[in-house]
Amino acid sequence: MFEPYVPVLILFLIAVFIAAFVITSSALLGPRRSTPRKLAPYESGMDPVGPAIRRIPVKFYVVAMLFIVFDIEVVFFYPFALVFRDLGPAGLAVMGVFFLVLLVGFVYEWKKGALRWE
Repeated sequence: MFEPYVPVLILFLIAVFIAAFVITSSALLGPRRSTPRKLAPYESGMDPVGPAIRRIPVKFYVVAMLFIVFDIEVVFFYPFALVFRDLGPAGLAVMGVFFLVLLVGFVYEWKKGALRWE
């Protein structure tokens, strides 16, 4: 009954063994000399300047989300390109509609100024 899951169990056990081995070997073989400078918040040895948490402008998040949205949408073009000849005119029409929706969103963002960096 559980025979199909044996390879998954073996892979899981190998992953656990490798993780335990790496953690144990780094603890045993790694350097242990800690100095006050190494225990400071930054390993570079520099004293922290300013607050640890800074406000990030929303513009960074907007640009990141726009990049992710358009990146994911462009990924959908790859499978279409692979089977382009098999789909025929109907597939071309569907991809044209998809591209039109993508283009409308891009023009909307452009007109709203979301792509303008100040």
